Amino acid sequence: MKHKVIAVIFILITVIAVTSYAQTPTDYLILQDIDSYIFITQAKDFITGQPKTILGYSTRGGSGILAGVDHFSSDHTDTTYETDYINRTDRFDVEIQVTQHTGGDSDKWLMHEVERDFRTYYGLPDDSFVARQIDNNTIIGLSVAGWTYRWISGNKVIQIQYHDSQMEKPEPLEVVQAYLAKHPSTLPAITSADLRTSDNKTAWTKDEMERRLWLCDKWFEQLQTGKVDQKKALQESVRSMNIFLDYREKYYGLKAADEKSLLAGYLSANNEAGIKTKLQEYKAWWGANKSGSIIGILSVYTHKIYNHVSQFIRNMFTLLTSALRSLMAMFG
Repeated sequence: MKHKVIAVIFILITVIAVTSYAQTPTDYLILQDIDSYIFITQAKDFITGQPKTILGYSTRGGSGILAGVDHFSSDHTDTTYETDYINRTDRFDVEIQVTQHTGGDSDKWLMHEVERDFRTYYGLPDDSFVARQIDNNTIIGLSVAGWTYRWISGNKVIQIQYHDSQMEKPEPLEVVQAYLAKHPSTLPAITSADLRTSDNKTAWTKDEMERRLWLCDKWFEQLQTGKVDQKKALQESVRSMNIFLDYREKYYGLKAADEKSLLAGYLSANNEAGIKTKLQEYKAWWGANKSGSIIGILSVYTHKIYNHVSQFIRNMFTLLTSALRSLMAMFG
C-alpha cells in the first residue's frame, strides 16, 4: 500500500510539472491587435501573390535570446514563442519573443544572462543600457537604432524590439505595457545609475567568472553521462575557460596568454585530462580569490578622462615646444 501511495504521488508530481509548462501560445503571446499595433494574420502568397491567412506566430524549441550568451540548455528543452505587430500609422514592425525556461539549475543565471547583450565583453554597461520603470515594473533596455526591452517574469524571458535608425518613431509602449500586464516583471527595482555603480559592476563581473567555471562543470557532467560527445564538451569548456582567463587578466592582473596557449594545445590533442586539471586549478584559484577586491572596474571611465587630459597636455607641450623653437630662431 505504501508503495502504491508513493507511486501515485510521483505520478501527480510528474503530471503537475509537465502541465505547468505544456501550455498554448496564447499563454505567452497576445494574438490580437494592441491599440494601434496590428496583429498580422494576413500575408501575400509568395507564388500566387494572393492574400492568405497565417497563424501570426511561431513556436520552437530553444533558449531564445539567451542562446547567444551561452545559456546552458543541453540537459533540458526551453520553448520560445514569437510574434510581431505593425504600427498602424508609422508602419514599423515590433517583434516579440517570450521564452519559457524549465526552472532547472541553469535558470539561476537568468537575471545575469538577460543583461549580457547590454554589456561590453568585459561586463561594463553599454552607454545606452538603461533600467526603466513602467507600470510599477522594472525592465531593462538598450536604445541603439531603436529600442530593445527585456525583463524576466519568473522563469520566462521577454523581449520586445523594434528598429529605427533615426530614432524618430514612437516607442511601442502600449505593447510593452500589454506584455507587462500578461507577464509582470520579477526583476528587482533598479535604476540606470545603479547599473553603473562600482558595486554593481563588480558583482556582475564576479558572477560572470563564476558562471564560466560553472558552465565547464555542466559540460563535463554531460560528457560523463554520454549526453554530448567529447569534442563538443571540450570545445565549450575551453571557450568558457578562455573568457574566465580574460576576466582574470583584466580584473586580477594575471596574464592569460600562456594559459590560453596551453589550453589550445590540450584541445587540439583532445587531452581531456589536461583540460580537467586546469579547470580544477582555476576553480581552486577562484575559491581563494573571488571574495577579494578587483582592479580596473572604474578604470574604463577614469581612462576616458585620463586620455582626454593626457591628450590636452601633449597638445599643449607640442604647442609650447613649437613656440619656444620659434622664439629661439628669432633671437638665436
